[in-house]
Amino acid sequence: MPKGSPELTEARREEIINACEKLYQTRSFKEITLKDIGNATSFTRTSIYNYFATKEEIFLALLKREYELWIGSLKRTMEQIEKMTKDEFASMLAHSLEERAQLLKIMSMNHYDMETGSRPEHLRDFKVAYGESILTVGECLDKYFPEMTVSEKQDFIYTFFPFMFGIYPYTYVTEKQRCAMEEANVNYVFMSIYELTYNCVKRLLGD
Repeated sequence: MPKGSPELTEARREEIINACEKLYQTRSFKEITLKDIGNATSFTRTSIYNYFATKEEIFLALLKREYELWIGSLKRTMEQIEKMTKDEFASMLAHSLEERAQLLKIMSMNHYDMETGSRPEHLRDFKVAYGESILTVGECLDKYFPEMTVSEKQDFIYTFFPFMFGIYPYTYVTEKQRCAMEEANVNYVFMSIYELTYNCVKRLLGD
């Protein structure tokens, strides 16, 4: 790690992550290289290696940040809203993920590559954020549905989080995929992130 203030170190890490995020808006994970990310920053490309060893580590840091933003949104909701019906909770959780489409995209497309291509300390930092997201959803259930048993809450968590990995591919379909579905005569209903998540949460809550 280079010498300098913690503020400078964090600012440069954020600049690298932001550059990666911008490139990911128009290019695929496989197309983006460390050179591309370095060229999009204000400092030398080789300086990236002081912060990240691989592009997978940069993407993992971006995913970590997305989880932290989602956690923050859920915690603000718990601070602001005292009670919710099942319908209101399903809508809230669906909206919270609708706002984090990038979280869903990264986790569904490149999760395995990011974890296998990152050093243990980077993977640990990510898992802290991932674990906190599970705890935060559990706190939401504790607050709004205190009548749920421990087993019911556990069933919700371990069904909902694996479900999240499939949301993006089901809701963002390319024209080529759409044409292939039509040519294959597959009766497929295209749904939004909100619709898919809302329906899942309602069913998990037993409504």
